[in-house]
Amino acid sequence: MELATFQHLQCYREIAICRLASGKGKRMSEIKIGRKTMGVCATNCYFLYREGGTKAVVVDPAENGAGIFKLLSEKDFTVEAILLTHGHFDHLSAADAVRKRYGIKVYAGNEERPVMNSSSYNLSLPFTGEGMTFEADEYFKPGKELDFAGFRIETIPVPGHTIGSVCYYFEEQKVLFSGDTLFAGSVGRSDFPTGNAGQLIRAIKSGLMSLPDDVKVYPGHGESTTIGCERVNNPFIQG
Repeated sequence: MELATFQHLQCYREIAICRLASGKGKRMSEIKIGRKTMGVCATNCYFLYREGGTKAVVVDPAENGAGIFKLLSEKDFTVEAILLTHGHFDHLSAADAVRKRYGIKVYAGNEERPVMNSSSYNLSLPFTGEGMTFEADEYFKPGKELDFAGFRIETIPVPGHTIGSVCYYFEEQKVLFSGDTLFAGSVGRSDFPTGNAGQLIRAIKSGLMSLPDDVKVYPGHGESTTIGCERVNNPFIQG
């Protein structure tokens, strides 16, 4: 989590289009990523879908369910799943509303349950003064492969920001959703409950820096980057 000096951004942007061949002799298909930044922490909520399709995956639905509903309605999306990178309140405040609206499940790493179940650990109480807790529908062991909206999704364990943080890697599309683990030129905070600085750096080096340089990284706050750029320029993971 990063606190911003501004509040309640509601801008939606199409931030990426990847053209992929679905097989020899088959036409190219477009993969689109949309980003809506919202809430007091300027958290990035992502929508991943295929051009011309209606099935979508939502990553980290931050606060303002009404804004998310409006966007999904305008795009005529059918949401298949909600993926949480970790259990801090600013990444899941709208998750319950979205899952109820679309009758879908919320997925999170199995080590993250204690964070979501505590208003102190998920930071809702200290940051907003109003405590809340959350329960995902399914908790997976990191490393498990997920399959939603026609995408194969690898789950990478990255403890350190929280004990059960995960990144979602779309290998075919060379796209990584890093939550609050890796940012452009920085890394996530490790001074929150269940955080650990040593774990964080080790997880980034072993779990993320082994990915190809051209993998695009979409973090929980701020602008996108690439694995190659961070490998060379990020001062927190040098040495």
